[in-house]
Amino acid sequence: MRDEILQMGKRAREAAHVMAKADSRSKREVLEGVEEMLHRERDSICSANEKDVTLAQERGLSGAKIERLRLSDKVLGEMAGGLKEVASQPDPVGEIVRMWTRPNGLRVGRMRIPLGVVGIVYESRPNVTVDAAALCIKAGNAVVLRGGSEAFHSNHCLAGILRRALERAGLPPEAVQVVGTTDRQAVLEMLKLEEYIDVMIPRGGEELIRFVAEHARMPVLKHYKGVCHVYVDDEADLEMAVRICMNAKVQRPGVCNAMETLLVHQHIAERFLKPMGEAFRSAGVELRGCEQTRAILPYCLPATEADWHAEYLDLILAVRVVKDLEEAIDHITTYGSQHTEAIVTENYGRAHRFLQEVQSSLVLVNASTRFNDGYQLGLGAEIGISTSRLHAFGPMGVEELTTTKFIALGNGQLRN
Repeated sequence: MRDEILQMGKRAREAAHVMAKADSRSKREVLEGVEEMLHRERDSICSANEKDVTLAQERGLSGAKIERLRLSDKVLGEMAGGLKEVASQPDPVGEIVRMWTRPNGLRVGRMRIPLGVVGIVYESRPNVTVDAAALCIKAGNAVVLRGGSEAFHSNHCLAGILRRALERAGLPPEAVQVVGTTDRQAVLEMLKLEEYIDVMIPRGGEELIRFVAEHARMPVLKHYKGVCHVYVDDEADLEMAVRICMNAKVQRPGVCNAMETLLVHQHIAERFLKPMGEAFRSAGVELRGCEQTRAILPYCLPATEADWHAEYLDLILAVRVVKDLEEAIDHITTYGSQHTEAIVTENYGRAHRFLQEVQSSLVLVNASTRFNDGYQLGLGAEIGISTSRLHAFGPMGVEELTTTKFIALGNGQLRN
């Protein structure tokens, strides 16, 4: 296995040299070809995915995990839409992002270049195979993908489509490689390839991400978990707040940008929590609240200290009544994971303060936390959401898969 992974790294490095020089037309041709094949080969994709879903059900995987695994018509449509959007975006490679002139006339600038070889370790979601590869291709990178065992057939089917599209466009198919084993030892071998893989991006549960961060010899772009908050201010439109909170918690509870803690201003707690609590109960959400919350909602379970730290990824929600905006921000600073936070308010000053003081990768005013997603934010797709701050913060699109190098243009300058 060690030699197999090593050879994959070497092939990826060779392919990355070619991809870095690929012209915009060829890269666009690849992405358009993949989009077209997703439609044409829908039956074979769904057949491979159904094998994975059936095996997952036989293994007793949770409903949330099976949901993430399933390539529904909606997910396939989003994949195709993401490919179209990424294909239409400007090519970042070679872009001069800034230029200035020194006193001696030397013109200095920064030029975008690919990262090189990107390694991605991920669980469940086979759409990551296409989204990640598409972004890497657009940014002139090669990518080595190691998906979870539960999506083995889906990932290999989709990778085959990507490789055929690369070959048709005259680019090396080795720019997209999927590790052909479900043995976890393969991940350890990937994490040793600092000579060939420039950056690792883990996508999945906290255990997987910590495993990658602990063992990787190359930089890791990551987020450990999404403890996302919505704060409902006493100057909020309460009907809007109910809609936002329902969407943030219930639409897809098993994802990292779902709300896990609801914070409510004490002055509107009773007026808001009674209808909000009933809406959550109707949707099957288990509530765990502070003493003030339980005084308003007697059916609410008592929250413990662990609940404020929890990423449930399920229909469970922690609820806390707070004194004011400052206490809400303090709670987020103490318990948040720098992923996604939202405020619902009609007060411009408080909204601005929330945007300024809350240091998460996406901070929203009067909108659901579910928008922390590359596709939803106009990136076409995302390779992951980084809470690392270096070298990216938030959803990572095409630009985040490049770096910049310095360039200098002179006419004979010499250093004294």
